[in-house]
Amino acid sequence: MVIGSLNMDLTVRAPRLPRPGETVLGTDFYQAPGGKGGNQAVAAARLGGRVRMAARVGRDTFGAALRASLEKEGVDAGAVGIAEAHSGLALIVVDASGQNLIAAYPGANALLSAQDLEGVEWEAGAWAVAVLEVPDEAVIRGFERARKSGGRTILNAAPARPFAADLWVLTDILVVNETEAALLAGRSADDPAAAIEAAQALRDRGPATVAVTLGAQGSVVVDEVGAWHVPVIPVRAVDATAAGDAWVAALAVALVRGDGLLRAATFASAAGAITVTRRGAQPAIPFRGETEELAGRAPAPQRLA
Repeated sequence: MVIGSLNMDLTVRAPRLPRPGETVLGTDFYQAPGGKGGNQAVAAARLGGRVRMAARVGRDTFGAALRASLEKEGVDAGAVGIAEAHSGLALIVVDASGQNLIAAYPGANALLSAQDLEGVEWEAGAWAVAVLEVPDEAVIRGFERARKSGGRTILNAAPARPFAADLWVLTDILVVNETEAALLAGRSADDPAAAIEAAQALRDRGPATVAVTLGAQGSVVVDEVGAWHVPVIPVRAVDATAAGDAWVAALAVALVRGDGLLRAATFASAAGAITVTRRGAQPAIPFRGETEELAGRAPAPQRLA
């Protein structure tokens, strides 16, 4: 079960990202379904997972398109409700190196409630994956139901913001990027050694496992056994918009099917690497076969602590 946001992404490609108060002329425009929750649901489905999505959209053309897109990808959208608000939107600028700048309007995403999660049919043993683009109370109720059913919980704490103490202790696996890790831990996380220290501080707040993605520096994973650096898989980056979402979804799918943490993190690294080589959010997300092929050629994780 993915608990999260659905947005319509409106993306402009430009030679560089604009500075405050500056207009930069774009070279291309495209519209595609997105939202961190939607991206992760689609990624999990493409990577071999059986996926349901709990979310809200507006009673508008974007909302209808977002639901239809999930269903086309094989995601069960039965728990995607209709809210009396505009569907979520994301305005994205992508520069020539693949880096991006995003402004998101929550819209209907902000109306997902604990009651919505209470009313969802929950399969025994189902895991819950959530993002912070929806209210804490919805995620908390979903995580409670996952735990009660015998499943585990993965929180992608993005965008980084303070969140309820109950959510910390209900999270089995926390996934953040270097910026999110630094904000939540109150310390630098801009290289593998610093990221491990930040991850260890975040583990003290409840999650048994913490993963920090570091872009071109790969990622680190820390659990009760130790800390490892998962090297990056070299690729030519075009657009990093949904790379983190693909990473989270791939980790979840691999763990659910029984892979160990390091093998799952390597599979996640491959999914993220493929995603940055393509444009857009959901259109860029890879499928299972190509991800497994790249993961088979990935450098082995290295133990650092």
